[in-house]
Amino acid sequence: MSSIFDTVKDMVEMGLFSQPRKSESELREFIKSVATVFPPGLNDEELEKLAKEIEFKQGIKAGLGAVVDGEGFEPWLDDAKASITPYYWSRYEKLLLQNGLPKDVIRTTDKVTDTILSRLGNPYLEKQWDRRGMVVGHVQSGKTANYTGLICKAADAGYRLIIIIAGIHTNLRNQTQERIDEGFIGFDSGKDWGRVVGGRKYVIGAGNFGAERRPVTLTTRIHDFNKSRADSDRSQIGDYVEPVVLVIKKNHRTLQNLLDWLKDNSASGDQQMIEQPMLLIDDEADNASINTKYGKKLITTINGQIRDLLKLFHRSCYVAYTATPFANIFIDPDQDDDMHGEDLFPADFIIGLDAPDNYFGATKVFIDGLPDDDEPQWLRTIQDNEDILPINHKQDFILNGVPNSLIKAVRSFLLARTIRNLRGEEHKHCSMLINASWRNPIQKQIRNRVHDVVETIKNSVRLNASLGEAALSDPEIFALKQVWEEEFADNFADWSKIQAQLHDAIAATSVVVVNKDSGFLEYPKEKSGSKGKSYIAVGGYALSRGLTLEGLTITWFLRNTMMYDTLMQMGRWFGYRTGYEDLCRIWMPDEAIGWYSFIANATNELHDELKDMEKAKATPEQFGLAVRSHPASLLVTARNKMGSGRKIISSVGLSNEFIETSKVSIAPKSIENNIRLARELIAKCFDGEFHKESCKWGQLFVGIDFDVVDYFLSGWDNAEQSILTKTEPVRAYLRPRKDDEVSKWDVLIVSLNKGTFDDSLGVEIIPIQRYVCLDDLKHNFMSFSGKKMRVASRGVEKAGVDPIKAEKAEEEYRRNNQKTPTEKLNYPDGIYRKVRDRPLLIIYYVQATPPKGRESDPKAERIPSSPVVAWGMSLPVSNKPSDKVEYLVNTIRYQEMFGEYQEDEDLLADDHI
Repeated sequence: MSSIFDTVKDMVEMGLFSQPRKSESELREFIKSVATVFPPGLNDEELEKLAKEIEFKQGIKAGLGAVVDGEGFEPWLDDAKASITPYYWSRYEKLLLQNGLPKDVIRTTDKVTDTILSRLGNPYLEKQWDRRGMVVGHVQSGKTANYTGLICKAADAGYRLIIIIAGIHTNLRNQTQERIDEGFIGFDSGKDWGRVVGGRKYVIGAGNFGAERRPVTLTTRIHDFNKSRADSDRSQIGDYVEPVVLVIKKNHRTLQNLLDWLKDNSASGDQQMIEQPMLLIDDEADNASINTKYGKKLITTINGQIRDLLKLFHRSCYVAYTATPFANIFIDPDQDDDMHGEDLFPADFIIGLDAPDNYFGATKVFIDGLPDDDEPQWLRTIQDNEDILPINHKQDFILNGVPNSLIKAVRSFLLARTIRNLRGEEHKHCSMLINASWRNPIQKQIRNRVHDVVETIKNSVRLNASLGEAALSDPEIFALKQVWEEEFADNFADWSKIQAQLHDAIAATSVVVVNKDSGFLEYPKEKSGSKGKSYIAVGGYALSRGLTLEGLTITWFLRNTMMYDTLMQMGRWFGYRTGYEDLCRIWMPDEAIGWYSFIANATNELHDELKDMEKAKATPEQFGLAVRSHPASLLVTARNKMGSGRKIISSVGLSNEFIETSKVSIAPKSIENNIRLARELIAKCFDGEFHKESCKWGQLFVGIDFDVVDYFLSGWDNAEQSILTKTEPVRAYLRPRKDDEVSKWDVLIVSLNKGTFDDSLGVEIIPIQRYVCLDDLKHNFMSFSGKKMRVASRGVEKAGVDPIKAEKAEEEYRRNNQKTPTEKLNYPDGIYRKVRDRPLLIIYYVQATPPKGRESDPKAERIPSSPVVAWGMSLPVSNKPSDKVEYLVNTIRYQEMFGEYQEDEDLLADDHI
């Protein structure tokens, strides 16, 4: 596309921002009128492409999220707005529009940042205040854009010092500084210290919409905060006319330098608190800011330094941004009754951000993208790594080759780059992520081996791709065509065009390592007429938090699945993939897919919990307790305290929860015992005078007595590793409710509609099939991980729910997610659980199988040849939702199964903590 196209696009979107939505014909006429101002204008194809792009953006919406306020909230912003000149915000709003954000998303950002700012302290209120809050977003969903908008508005409102703590890595700090330069400062901060990198111009981003004012920046995209450099400016904090902004690394030395400088340069002097209102943004707040006695000493040091920083000011605000609400700030069962005593607890507000509906996130990939019967849309499994690159490897491991799945992923990336070029996106950046080792020397080896693969492909393409059909005699080009047929033929049907474009598209592709020892990936501003960068980035922790890989299309991910909350942060593939979402592919082990699916469900439930608590006018403390008592906290707790090597007790709430035996024992006696129990339960269901009905999942029995269910649970032989289905705490939760809330049950006996009947349970049942994790079998249990880490099929919790209540729950879900009645939507099971009248017990008869492609693996010989019994339980909302039961977590057993908790070498380096 021509440079005129980009200019016309910017002008059209600016012109449409404040106008009502136009019809199709009105939009096209408006585009034509703007294009005529820039001869020779646009051709018909370009005009239609621009019209469709704008129509797509106009359809993108974003919700306003949820707000949970602490006691004593006093709104002030509405009254103050008449006296606020939105200089910095107006520039940033125009920049967002120029950068292509949909109009509805910008307006939502405006409203949400107003919501946050109004909960900070009023900078013109001349009395001491200290506000603490948290903003919970989604990985790669635009948290940086949100807090940049908040910073702009805070500066307009009168905040004089703004500090952004941008993670523990230099790369991430630099990247954040660049975004603050672009969105708030409006100038290239690297220029201020006498260096111009990459020939970038001085005025950038928001500065193009007004450069007469600028904040004072004491850090640059080249330099973190340095006391001696800051001392070269003799001004005291109170002397600056414009607000002062710093973007610093979460490093104990940097924080100490800043503390010392603030004491030396405050207008009040070292012994007195600073008068100027201060805003502290803590990005990735669940990482290293937490005061946990189970963590490293330096983590506690950093926590103390952040508290000391806040105490320097008469008026200060601390806003924590995180995408993982299972952070340790909430998860510490030893301090359930002392949350207000926790130093950085967000006692004043918690705000949940809704991602726009074009967000490519965990729900889309690991829930909606994993249909029960069809192949996953974006996910591919890694099954060939153990003999070449095992997940657990030592420091001196020698990598002698590359797994075939990684070679296929590399070929997919090169093809995706080519297809994007053919779609007119040659100027767009395109990246691939390889996250397979936490050890830096191994990362370098992976880089070298992958570089060899890429160079081999490049050489073949350079020599032979121009030979037409004859080029397919080259094994590399033939292999590329095979991958195209398997992955992309439905996305771009003309192989001859791909082959002709291959050389030009992939020639500049480079394979790079991204860790503490490497440089910062440069992504120049995309513009028509230039070529976008093509990176294959190999790394570990540096690729796990905050750092954005522009145009990330292909991922090969091989990491320890015990990483839980960190695991979600490793999902750099989340974000926005407009125009190439169909080309994205993610390779990972089947077990990791299960973990991600579990975490995605748990995180969605917590965002829903925030919305419920907003309606109930609950407090942040109550939400903190809800997070701590969520069943997922058991797994977080076990992982966090792995090093303690002991048994711990965790309190969990089961109101409005679903639990199931995703892990079952394969000990013959346990299998036999559980089959006997299931036979007895099924016999009582069929022999009793209960209402029975057929449904899509099998046979449903209504009104089963509590004692029947309790007898089944009392005899169940639970696998120790299936923590949530330990029957003692489950029965302890149920028994006090046996005369009212759980006196009558629905029991669903699951059976497929097609297949071979089995009567082992006393009735004819067609068993369901589930993949199992082969590595777990050596511990005498099997995990029904497959691709979901669940036994249940989607929608099964609708069984037994009043149809009218189910329909209303679906309507409410559509409204909350801004979906029309005609849009296809997968409803989460949780919406049915909330409207259940009776609890539901689900009995499964499961035939375990190896993961696809591993049928001949010797480990599969331990899989039971006959079906086994599993169960699930959907518990309705309790009249006493705060009641909890105690679970015992054996961290010694977890360590035996999952190995030692691993820290990336980047984290072990003192300079990067």
